[in-house]
Amino acid sequence: MGIDMIASGDDMLLMYKIYHAYPDGVLYIKSEEAIVRTLPVNDFSSFMNQRIRWSSKADKYEDKRITRVLALVYFWNLGLVVLAITAIFQPQLWYWLLWLMVYKIAVEMLFLGPVAKFFHKTSLLPSFIPGQPFHILYVIAAGWLGKFGSYKWKGRTVK
Repeated sequence: MGIDMIASGDDMLLMYKIYHAYPDGVLYIKSEEAIVRTLPVNDFSSFMNQRIRWSSKADKYEDKRITRVLALVYFWNLGLVVLAITAIFQPQLWYWLLWLMVYKIAVEMLFLGPVAKFFHKTSLLPSFIPGQPFHILYVIAAGWLGKFGSYKWKGRTVK
């Protein structure tokens, strides 16, 4: 897999390349001593550029299971927004929107809960539900702009 032409994502794509060459030689180590910490971005613009940059490589993975999961997440979030707009005119759809939001939150909590516990960040979990509208909108925006837009990274604009 050639990754030289991709402006970002070399860490993940390089790991996938190594895994592809040595499928039995790449393992996950769940240890606090192996955690690599990085600083968060400073502002909303940097946050969005980071997420757009991350989503721009979504179709670059040879393992199409990754691409399918990313597409599922994108279209689920897009569907929630479309359903919310439609429910304004069709009030009987509010029940479906509520049920699908509860399902989304439950599924994500199955993943997020153990991760938050491992990283000693369970105190942040109460903000998870109120943060859902923001999360849904930024997933849609970053996913779209990652495929069809541009982002700023290391002082340059990347298309």
